Amino acid sequence: MRNALGLMVASVIAAVVIAGGWFFYSSRAEQAAPKTMAARAPEPLPASAKLAAKDDVETTAALSGKPAAAAASAAPPAAVSAQAMPVQQKSTCANPNALGVARVVEIDTTGGPGFGFEHFKQFDFLADKEVVLTFDDGPWPNNTPAVLKALADECTKGLFFAVGKHATYHPEILRQVLAQGHTVGTHTWSHVNLNSKKMTEQQAKDEVEKGFSAVKFALGTNPAPFFRFPQLQHNPAIVSYFGTRNVAMFSTDLDSFDFRKESTPDKIVSNVMTKLDKLGKGIILMHDFQKHTAEALPTLLARLKAGGYKVVQIKAKTTFQTLPEYDEALLKDLKVPTSSARPISSVVQTVSQ
Repeated sequence: MRNALGLMVASVIAAVVIAGGWFFYSSRAEQAAPKTMAARAPEPLPASAKLAAKDDVETTAALSGKPAAAAASAAPPAAVSAQAMPVQQKSTCANPNALGVARVVEIDTTGGPGFGFEHFKQFDFLADKEVVLTFDDGPWPNNTPAVLKALADECTKGLFFAVGKHATYHPEILRQVLAQGHTVGTHTWSHVNLNSKKMTEQQAKDEVEKGFSAVKFALGTNPAPFFRFPQLQHNPAIVSYFGTRNVAMFSTDLDSFDFRKESTPDKIVSNVMTKLDKLGKGIILMHDFQKHTAEALPTLLARLKAGGYKVVQIKAKTTFQTLPEYDEALLKDLKVPTSSARPISSVVQTVSQ
């Protein structure tokens, strides 16, 4: 009897052990082989996301697959470095179809390089369908702010060559130019022809240096080491001088002729687009001093966009260091107390907010 009872108990225990082992094995097997599911078809992007995608900046450079030696030989000369920089598109742009900025180029001004094929042939940094928007002779009431508004409406940027005297007349306008992300260079102190036979080399240097000091005074900070000769009259001595001062010189590829008496907004747009369609790219010369330019700019920017043109913004690798003697002479001429010559950032700083 005892043997029969013991045999039954042993059988029950063995069954329990076998069942437990099977349960453990099957649960581990399920973990080791997860179930698969068919991929769900992607949902279409909402309209808002599609609009946002248009603000993305296109890639301006890619790996060429060339050997390192070949890539190095294709690099621009050491005198200037024109590099593609990532563009940070701001979400504040209210225009989803804006012209925008396709590429930002940084210029190393060491040695005084020149740009613009009307006078300088060495550095061809623009690709097909790329333009640089440049404006001379400002700042000026009404006209410069209107130009700034047109550029802001299209979320794009320009390069401004300010006249020193005008900068001292309207420093608040020039500060708006800089505050809105545009690049500010200079255009002499009083817009004289530096290549005039009546002008001595020293007078030409004075015009240049005083212009830089005046723009620095107006901005409250150093301008870019960028310069454009008035009337595009290049004084050979000053060209050499800029090499010692590390100032880049800008000529042009096409002139809008917006300064002519017979100029109208329609003629300005026609001049630029006719020349641009022929050249395919270029540095465009305009004047924020001129009323008709401000009136023409919204239409011109729209035409550039429709024509597939893209704006390249130019920045400098370093800022221009003015000469103390010209800073002091300017302040004396303007009858500004010497104590106020310091930039506000060195006097007043926000330490907590």
